[in-house]
Amino acid sequence: MTVKNVLAGIRQDLDAFVGQKIKVKANKGRKKTVEREGILEKTYPHIFVVVLDEANDNPRRVSFSYTDLLTETVELVICRTGEETRIAAVK
Repeated sequence: MTVKNVLAGIRQDLDAFVGQKIKVKANKGRKKTVEREGILEKTYPHIFVVVLDEANDNPRRVSFSYTDLLTETVELVICRTGEETRIAAVK
């Protein structure tokens, strides 16, 4: 399976969860990881956007590439009522 097909598959998987609450775990390097909750706002051809839950009134938008999911730099967990689904790339 080529990388383009894998990335397209990841995007199709994420398209089904647009607008739903997710947990994001991002590796920031040097044993630093950040875990946040937010809403999957939109998917684009090369990136997807997450609106993070923040304490103040200004929502923070962050974007990640599908390659981040493929290389496991970013992990996504879809939060539904009573169920959590991890989005993972099939290599």
